[in-house]
Amino acid sequence: MTIDSSPVKFTPARPGQRGPDIRTISGGRPVFRAELPDGRIVWLVSGYQTVRQMVIDQRFSRALAVAPGRAQPGFEVSAAGSISGTDPPEHTRLRKLVASAFTVRRVETLRPRVASIVNQLIDAMTGRPQPADLVASFSLPLPTQVICEMLGVPAADTSQFHAWSDTIIGDWQRDAAEIMTAVAELYGYFGTLIEIKRAQPVDDLISALIAARDHTDRLSEHELTAMCCALLIAGHETTANHINLSLLLLLDHPGQVAALRADPELIPGAVEELLRCTRLGGLPPARVTAEDVRLGDVTIPAGELVIPLYSTANRDRSVFIDPDRLDITRDAAGHLAFGAGVHHCLGAQLARVELQEAFRGLIGRLPGLRLAVPASDLEFKPGMAIHSLRELPVRWDEP
Repeated sequence: MTIDSSPVKFTPARPGQRGPDIRTISGGRPVFRAELPDGRIVWLVSGYQTVRQMVIDQRFSRALAVAPGRAQPGFEVSAAGSISGTDPPEHTRLRKLVASAFTVRRVETLRPRVASIVNQLIDAMTGRPQPADLVASFSLPLPTQVICEMLGVPAADTSQFHAWSDTIIGDWQRDAAEIMTAVAELYGYFGTLIEIKRAQPVDDLISALIAARDHTDRLSEHELTAMCCALLIAGHETTANHINLSLLLLLDHPGQVAALRADPELIPGAVEELLRCTRLGGLPPARVTAEDVRLGDVTIPAGELVIPLYSTANRDRSVFIDPDRLDITRDAAGHLAFGAGVHHCLGAQLARVELQEAFRGLIGRLPGLRLAVPASDLEFKPGMAIHSLRELPVRWDEP
């Protein structure tokens, strides 16, 4: 059947807040119409099975969602023409060019380097007076340094491109012109860097992409620049925030922290459970129906905007027992934190390795790790599509 009921009012969770209870506002429906704060009428998909069905079904198009003439709030204004804003076969072509750098086998070879960076950052933290700001001292530098080394981006430029990234990952309230200015500046930065590496190629991912562009003509110049920007932003922004928000969640469960400290072999499974439970906030990228599509027990007409709610799907009671409870011994491997289908997160395995080594270092080397301020005093950056802390002051027991 097609549902024509009036859309429910829906406001995404504010930073530091839990947000609306989807099961209540939807009346228990896994697929329902909603009105967003900017006035757009969308379909929200919340059930685990329906979210998975939707993101695998290529009739739900990312390219149509960012097509010219369609309202594109927040970070969506920068998605057109990038790997995140295309459908197969274009998406398949772009993904194949970089997929080999992010395979499980390739990423596992990076684990010793990730662990080394973790230890270097912790050494620096413990060598300075407490408290430490985990954001500036650890959670942001770790994934930033890893992706910069992979791409071949000079480490000295990290503060500059992170400022651009903060603007580009804007929420539905952020001014589109402000985002596009940051996009243009980041594109300009990569344009210059690409020319430098074109003249003097080295063993890094940008040089490999340049070769694909120049020697085999598998990329346009715009696609080359857009790919570099997308990899840089995606390669550090969400992982840094996952470290921060996952640590906050863990510190609320001291028994779970003690279990990890007693048995570090639990860390890989704990990371999957933290990915399932942690709410990064905001709304995931939308899709548009290319034709009438039946999803669950409703038919969504062609041309409709549809948004999967991954965090809600990851707390579906029909899939996860007692889903609101953090349990690091749970088998959470089926979670949808990285999506599914053709747009499954390209860097999922890299994020896993970074998170595993991050918590191995933080929990293993910083006994008594705790917040240095009340959680209620923590501040989030405004206007971002994902919940990003300004600072995360922490203390630990001195040896």
